[in-house]
Amino acid sequence: MGNGIAHVFAQNGWQTLLIDVSSESLQKGRATIEKNTERQVSKGTLTSDQRHQLLGRITTTSSIDILKGVTDVELVVEAATENPKIKFEIFTALDRLCPPSTALASNTSSISITEIAKHTDRAAQVIGMHFMNPVPVMKLVEVIRGRETSSGTVKRTLEIVKALGKTPVEVNDAPGFVSNRVLMPMINEAIFCVQDGIATAEGIDEVMKLGMNHPIGPLALADLIGLDVCLAIMKVLQDGLDRHKYKPAPLLEKMVAEGRLGRKSGAGFYVYRD
Repeated sequence: MGNGIAHVFAQNGWQTLLIDVSSESLQKGRATIEKNTERQVSKGTLTSDQRHQLLGRITTTSSIDILKGVTDVELVVEAATENPKIKFEIFTALDRLCPPSTALASNTSSISITEIAKHTDRAAQVIGMHFMNPVPVMKLVEVIRGRETSSGTVKRTLEIVKALGKTPVEVNDAPGFVSNRVLMPMINEAIFCVQDGIATAEGIDEVMKLGMNHPIGPLALADLIGLDVCLAIMKVLQDGLDRHKYKPAPLLEKMVAEGRLGRKSGAGFYVYRD
């Protein structure tokens, strides 16, 4: 999701630095932004000149240490994999490298903002900015207030989200927040339906699309999110709320163990050629 977040910031006038430990991922992310902005031009939602300016605002690097020399960075949005240890390490480094005035946001979909903030000396400036995928298209951003997040940080983050053309919804810190506390049990139950032989993945998705007016079925959505991410979120809900109620479907655990992660691996509940 990092390339999508960089895309919307650059499109709305921010000088944007996109950082990833993998040069290959950076190249892929940049190529995705270029492809998506080409699509915007073809649809008439962006001019060729605006696209050129947008791409010119994005710089890429594979070293987080570059932040040590940046004195005017207003906001960092972390969008690493949904792994607490990795996020904690990143925030410790960001706290050390960034100017004291910089706000640190996490795009985590379930991990406690309060816990993340404990790994910094600026808990008042740590906040959740949970974008929806695909970022350039989806309007919602959950803005998550940690236990020590200041009102000033919340106010400025809400302003930024609106300036991006998104709709912010402020929520308090809790496992899964609102979006995934509601969504993931539905996806998990859909997986149980496949596991129990009640219907095919296609049939389950058709029921939810045609019967519940969902634009995409829960299993196709799980493939888009990544089944490994779905499993990680279910485990956060299980550990933070109720171990029985939020037990991941064994089929979900099996598919993740086999590397069938959805779109990003080429196969999940569906097979993907691109």
